[in-house]
Amino acid sequence: MGGTVRLTAAQALLRFLAAQHVERDGNESRFFGGCFGIFGHGNVAGFGEALYESPELLTYYQSRNEQAMVHAAVGYARMRDRLGALVCTTSIGPGATNMVTGAALATINRLPVLLVPGDVFVSRRADPVLQQLEVPWSGDVSVNDVFRPVSRYFDRIWRPEQVLAAAPQAMRVLVSPAETGAVTLAFPQDVQAEAYEYPEEFFAKRVWHVYRTLPDEELLAEATARIRAANRPLIVAGGGVIYSGATEALRSFCDATGIPVAETQAGKGSLPYDHPSSVGAIGVTGTFAANRVAAEADLVLGIGTRWTDFTTASRTAFAQPEFVNVNVAEFDASKYAGLALVGDARATLERLTALLAGWSVEEEYRSEVATLNRQWDEEVERLYSLGHGPLPAQSEVIGAVNQASAPKDVVVCAAGAMPGDLHKLWRTRDRKGYHVEYGYSCMGYEIPGGLGVKLAAPEREVYVLIGDGSYLMLPSEIVTAVQEGIKLTIVIVDNHGFNSIGALSRSLGTDGFGTQYRYRRNGSLGVDSEAEPAPALPLDLAQNAESLGAQVIRCASVDELKAGLEQARPAQETVVLTIEVDRYEAVPGYDSWWDVPVAEVSSVDSVRAARAAYEEARGPS
Repeated sequence: MGGTVRLTAAQALLRFLAAQHVERDGNESRFFGGCFGIFGHGNVAGFGEALYESPELLTYYQSRNEQAMVHAAVGYARMRDRLGALVCTTSIGPGATNMVTGAALATINRLPVLLVPGDVFVSRRADPVLQQLEVPWSGDVSVNDVFRPVSRYFDRIWRPEQVLAAAPQAMRVLVSPAETGAVTLAFPQDVQAEAYEYPEEFFAKRVWHVYRTLPDEELLAEATARIRAANRPLIVAGGGVIYSGATEALRSFCDATGIPVAETQAGKGSLPYDHPSSVGAIGVTGTFAANRVAAEADLVLGIGTRWTDFTTASRTAFAQPEFVNVNVAEFDASKYAGLALVGDARATLERLTALLAGWSVEEEYRSEVATLNRQWDEEVERLYSLGHGPLPAQSEVIGAVNQASAPKDVVVCAAGAMPGDLHKLWRTRDRKGYHVEYGYSCMGYEIPGGLGVKLAAPEREVYVLIGDGSYLMLPSEIVTAVQEGIKLTIVIVDNHGFNSIGALSRSLGTDGFGTQYRYRRNGSLGVDSEAEPAPALPLDLAQNAESLGAQVIRCASVDELKAGLEQARPAQETVVLTIEVDRYEAVPGYDSWWDVPVAEVSSVDSVRAARAAYEEARGPS
């Protein structure tokens, strides 16, 4: 029997977390790469004291916004293929609930983060404490209960000895490819500071093995038979391909079988953009190559995708094919009522490659796909080189950044019109080079997400592409990047408002209402059809970024942007480049539809016309 060590509950949790390691395919690494925290009365004397006392256990990072630090943790976990995570600790009350959006984002994207929000007094000797929510009919509820629906695991540590049970359960979920997401350990502030005699073996190094599971052999045989019987099969590669490290296995599978590959947002980079089997992005933000192949596919092999409405074009992308789904999560594998193969993407692809040895699609189909790949690349080049004026198009900005970046550099984005354009147009050359958060599409993710990417991969250049609307949501982590000496290249695309929703509003007959950054005039904030719109707000985003500590380069044209990107590359500190674009020069949609209901009754002619078009596109209910 080992001895014991007397520690506070917070000190014990920190020591346990620092001892956790993960291993896959013989590669072992420490699981937690550090801890973001903002301190208040709910954690400063507990988890804060533990970090202060033992800084060697976990590197502490100071954040400026609680939501942002969870975004940074998500960026880190995604870049680490879910084999690493960060801890986020806050005080009780608003500090805690500010993390809820980040928790939802992590869980929706199936990415591990550990949240340790402070909580109220278990002893209740000081009730109600500052920032405590009082629920008259339940004495054991606090604001932290809002984390329950957005966490994959939730526990409240009522006594210091409960750390012994709660911490391993948290790790079980964090390292699980099928169950991972946000894990919340609500930590009452008095319990954090209480001491207990913990067994020394609790703090011994522990290695969590991430196994590659295979589906049942009978199901694999059935899948093989269905693929062999198909004439026009299509693979839809999701984030599971990336996280599993299955890109080389997918490439070998495609080389052998000739089955084309379309990619979801999370799966972009599963094949290099110029591979002859690549048809690029699929769905609402898809290419004409992918969407045309999808429309005629007789079998769809979904690998590591959860089949969102953007991927399926609101369930209109496919006719009536068979679905075979490969996913480590049974819930996602079972969607579309097809054949569910519950297993690791790489292991399953390797097994299917062996089972399909000697089989390939017809040469005519291979040739058709290769032709579509070339035609799409020509369309990308056209959009990169529009020469639109007087203000450039957003596609030209994407082209400039893509051409300035090296193959292993990373582009980060999340919300607005930019993710859809990137999904179509970004030429991926490395499996980790494309980082667009589109599971939650959370405005403000970009800069803290880029910070997390850079923490996970300091050897890579990180380009953050962000619209002015999203920038204004969470620019604060520029300060964190400056403080930590972390270099990000941030390109702010300024179109004076919410461009993506402006375009959607126009398509729905509401004329861009509420989407422009303009002065109020005659009781209105302005719409797109105004003959003389009110002046734009005098926002100076470059000056704002400079005030936060970044080096700033103002660009008045695409040529100036290209020169600015060249100037920024050797810099050692965060650089922000700003450029104004034409909000009305959009990348086309390609053979897809998104179901956004239009008002069924309206006195506005344009809304009634949009409703008629919607009903025609939707078809019979």
